[in-house]
Amino acid sequence: MSMPAYAKDGKIVCFFQCSAKFKARYSTLGFSDQANLDDGGAMWPAAYALTGELTARDEVRIAELVTRAVS
Repeated sequence: MSMPAYAKDGKIVCFFQCSAKFKARYSTLGFSDQANLDDGGAMWPAAYALTGELTARDEVRIAELVTRAVS
């Protein structure tokens, strides 16, 4: 089972890990240190837990995060 990822300049920026593949409680949307998510603070999320079905609002948030990460 392959899992989607987004890359910029040949480096993975964000990725999806399926809960079924890893026998985990939830799937994960994760970001590498190449992602442009920091906001100048000392701490920010590098992964998000995904449970159940996504809402339209969730999908918009994911699109925003991916767009920002690869910018």
